[in-house]
Amino acid sequence: MRLLLCLAERAGEVVSIDDLLSQVWPDVIVAPDSVYQAVASLRRLLDDDPKQPTYIETVPRLGYRMMATVSPWEDQSIAHPTQATSDALTPAPRLRANFAWATGVALCLALVVAFLFHGKVANNNHSASPTIAPTPQKSIAVLPFLDLTEGMTHETFADGMTEELIDKLSRIPGLRVPSPTSSFYFKGKQIPVAAIAKTLAVAYVLDGSVRKSGTWLRVDARLIRADSGYVLWSETYDRPVANILAIQDDIAGKVTEALTASIEARPDH
Repeated sequence: MRLLLCLAERAGEVVSIDDLLSQVWPDVIVAPDSVYQAVASLRRLLDDDPKQPTYIETVPRLGYRMMATVSPWEDQSIAHPTQATSDALTPAPRLRANFAWATGVALCLALVVAFLFHGKVANNNHSASPTIAPTPQKSIAVLPFLDLTEGMTHETFADGMTEELIDKLSRIPGLRVPSPTSSFYFKGKQIPVAAIAKTLAVAYVLDGSVRKSGTWLRVDARLIRADSGYVLWSETYDRPVANILAIQDDIAGKVTEALTASIEARPDH
């Protein structure tokens, strides 16, 4: 919501990443990844295509710009009912723009309320439970990989990488892996790893990102121990952009091998 308001207050202007970080996350040290994730979430809520944007435009190497027309909301029907009736009979582009803007805000508010309500219900259910089942040590959740390419043009590849890893890890005997539906629920959400792991009942979390430089793709992956937050393993894979499906399969296979060795080497199993 803060990101949406920040862009709306400077509609038509390019707002830099640094400005967004200072205004949306004041007094908090966060990486630019937070901006990318928040913009991606906002676009999904507004059903905005980053390649052909209607609301938020990516300005390469500069920042983001609110393209939609933004103006103060004026409910004239209360003070001037006769005038409001007259206005309703004539085209009103500005009101339609206001309606679209209000709809976007309402969607964001609905998401926030739904998330808070879900968390409250979950907490109440947990507090009412007399016992809590122990988390299986051989369990891992693969969080949606972040698309950090310029313009976020490789989100499909990042999602495909996530699903490929879930598929390969789920084939390991004795290893519990939540389904893609469960993992993608957390896509774009700013939730601590420990909270995600508790919700999915897993001991480990695997996350990563995708970047592109010229004709090369870089995929970063890391394994996190949920109860401590420590990174147990991380690796970077660079591959030429020739066959995206082959890249997914290749990297997913190598990550699976590395994760299997890392998890099985833990003495607490």
